[in-house]
Amino acid sequence: MKDQSVRQERMRLLALASTKRLETGLASVTPPAYEVVRGPETGLVMIRGRVGNTGDAFNVGEALVTRCVVSLGARLGYAWVLGEDARHAELAALFDALWQTKDYAERLDRELLPVLEAERAARVRADAAAVEPTRVDFFTLVRGED
Repeated sequence: MKDQSVRQERMRLLALASTKRLETGLASVTPPAYEVVRGPETGLVMIRGRVGNTGDAFNVGEALVTRCVVSLGARLGYAWVLGEDARHAELAALFDALWQTKDYAERLDRELLPVLEAERAARVRADAAAVEPTRVDFFTLVRGED
């Protein structure tokens, strides 16, 4: 994977992680002092969609998001998280900045990344199991009309 796609995947996992998990990860890392450059700020964004992923874009609705930017020396960490959890956005931005530094990146890849991936996979499995009982199999009926 390219560096940009690796960073995007990390940022996705941070945004989907729980605040509690990020707090636990932060306690084990002990980061240097950082400065909040922007935010955390909560606002609305427009969600857009496409029919069949190929049609014209249309507005689906609005979603509440919180964004934050932190500075860790010369590195800037960014985060956008769904909802209004300001601490979650700040922690996600801090981890994004930490992942950009070589000293922390290797440790985070070894200790935090597998935990975030495993928790996300467990939530996906739990959601799928909760939805499965409501699944309906549709089939085509042949009508008796000629």
